[in-house]
Amino acid sequence: MSKVDALALAQAVGAAMYANDPASQGLGIKIDAIAPGYASMSMPVRADMLNGHGSCHGGFIFALADSAFAFACNSHNLTTVGAGCTIDYLAPGRLHDVLTAVAQEQALAGKSGIYDVKVSNQEGRVVALFRGKSHRVSGHIVPPQAE
Repeated sequence: MSKVDALALAQAVGAAMYANDPASQGLGIKIDAIAPGYASMSMPVRADMLNGHGSCHGGFIFALADSAFAFACNSHNLTTVGAGCTIDYLAPGRLHDVLTAVAQEQALAGKSGIYDVKVSNQEGRVVALFRGKSHRVSGHIVPPQAE
């Protein structure tokens, strides 16, 4: 498959996944870019996302990173699920920040993959680092003939 075809497929997969993802939609998460093994997604920090310290609740930061991970690891149009992950919080997200999660495939072997996700604010400050392990299961996101 050519790089152009692989990019078009990744974008079609991303559009199909997003259309069926009310969780990401409800959090205001948007796809900024998607390519094979890669996804960039952003989310504005709203008042209802703040914790008792006045910063973005870690669960919302995790959800953004997890969504970028999911879109990156499914970008090859092979249905893939998370097998495990870790996250390290490095700085707070603040009200009205726009957080961006950039997920990049680090390794893909057989049915397993490893993806790193960096979450940063609009000033480029790193808020969190996430590493996800993926496992491919059967099926496709878009029908294979649409590839």
